Amino acid sequence: MKKWLAVMGILGLSVMTLAACGNKGDSKVSGEKQTITVATDSDTAPFTFKKGDDFKGYDIDLVKAVFKDSDKYEVKFVTTPFDSILTGVDSGRYQIAANDFNYNEERAQKYSFSDPISRSNYAIISAEGTKYTSLDDLSGKTTEVLPGTNYAQLLENWNANADKTPITINYASSSTGLSTRVQHIQEGKIDFILYDAISSEYIVKDQGYKLAVNKLKDDIGMKTDGLEYLIFSKNKQGKELKTFVNKRIKELKKDGTLAKLSKEYFGGDYVSDLK
Repeated sequence: MKKWLAVMGILGLSVMTLAACGNKGDSKVSGEKQTITVATDSDTAPFTFKKGDDFKGYDIDLVKAVFKDSDKYEVKFVTTPFDSILTGVDSGRYQIAANDFNYNEERAQKYSFSDPISRSNYAIISAEGTKYTSLDDLSGKTTEVLPGTNYAQLLENWNANADKTPITINYASSSTGLSTRVQHIQEGKIDFILYDAISSEYIVKDQGYKLAVNKLKDDIGMKTDGLEYLIFSKNKQGKELKTFVNKRIKELKKDGTLAKLSKEYFGGDYVSDLK
């Protein structure tokens, strides 16, 4: 009888030990961080680009700073063609889009925007010796754009309302990065590209192109034009992320991190006057 009780005692202790191990494992699983996948085309320097296998750029380092030391989230970056970024947010494959995104009404119907993370004027890249500073200067010229972007919409609207020779707009595939389109100016295939001043000045200098970059003097677009945002889904997770990210953006602006990153990647402070 005593022997039987001893055996039962050992078995009971073993079961308790296994149960304790199982509970410990369950606690670890429930405490795991939530992976946030950030999509970018890695071809919009200085906002996002690759250096070897490393993700670099203002947007990238800002997102890293936002999630640094988070107990709840860990962040992962993936490269995808530009027109696949937002469709990936739609499907839930990606939780954040980081690619020098501007605000427009069409996007706002489907997606949620962070607080602004940088501000840049419009600029025109063109052949050396040219100086285009208004959309009227571009009458009869040829350009190349990615469909659905703010830049494409501005040029399309000008064509629809101007009484001058329209701008010839060629639509590039999403795999045609900014560097390729700028090269097309150098090769004489197109006359200009309308883009943001930060990226325009950066790529011309970085690639050593003999091209002109002139800021657009026209008062065009909306008050949000020139502002850059991160983009989220409008679902529950997207709303939670937006709240978390906006809180961190305010903190990073206050402690000088945003200004430091802006000076590192843009060569100046394009963030301190953001509201």
